[in-house]
Amino acid sequence: MSLDRESAMNVAKVLTEALPYIQRFTGKTMVVKFGGNAMTDSQLNRQFARDIVLMKLVGMNPIVVHGGGPQIGELLAKLNIKSEFIDGMRVTDSDTMDVVEMVLGATVNKSIVATINQNGGKAIGITGKDGNLISASRLRIERASAATTVPEIIDIGHVGRVENIDREVLDVLVNGDFIPVIAPIGVGPDGASYNINADTVAGKVAEVLKAEKLMLLTNVPGLMDKDQQVLTGLSTAEVDRLIADGTISGGMLPKIACALDAVKGGVRSAHIIDGRVPHAVLLEVFTDEGVGTLISNYN
Repeated sequence: MSLDRESAMNVAKVLTEALPYIQRFTGKTMVVKFGGNAMTDSQLNRQFARDIVLMKLVGMNPIVVHGGGPQIGELLAKLNIKSEFIDGMRVTDSDTMDVVEMVLGATVNKSIVATINQNGGKAIGITGKDGNLISASRLRIERASAATTVPEIIDIGHVGRVENIDREVLDVLVNGDFIPVIAPIGVGPDGASYNINADTVAGKVAEVLKAEKLMLLTNVPGLMDKDQQVLTGLSTAEVDRLIADGTISGGMLPKIACALDAVKGGVRSAHIIDGRVPHAVLLEVFTDEGVGTLISNYN
């Protein structure tokens, strides 16, 4: 494809503006949670894959953690298995866990791997069970009970919490010049499988690796204030205040809590970014403006 002079000049301008970021982030680990619209829209999916490949080619070490809630729900409906949620988490009995493993560990994971590889990358798909990457335990929900002062414990099945991330598994892949693509399925001490929130897994992976950035793709522009304006450039102390005064509430709380924990745990910065924006990952890495909310300890 040939470019006219003006287009060529624009390309050169973009490349030179990106150079300081490339120099700054060469050799750094970037953990990206992939989900939402970007996963189900074929064009956004390809653009995401190209972003990840480009990051690898310029010397960064991207690691992808993916979700797959809509795909799981779709297959459960086809199999006439009822979906039930408690506090936003899918109740996961043995039959549901079989579907979760099939969708996350096979269908979704291998599709992402294939798309990255078709665009020039070297991706390898793994679940948290491979090499005991993600050690997990059963997550139980506590709820206050009117009948007693002791909280009610609710068992939601094969839903897990991360106990440990074995970074050696990831180091082997990254040092081999591969792009790890992780399905958020953990393994218990008895070999049982656990369905774990993908944001949580991405945050824990970023924390263990002391990543430069944790990027959580979502379906909103970012963290909004009470006037629906996107907030960015936030310190962890500012985020704590926004939670305390109720600005951050509802469905955004778990995602923000994940980002906050990661930054407090040693990740340099966390980003809540709009995955509906084409090339959202590159825009967040290579521009000052970005496309979402940035949280760090360095503001």
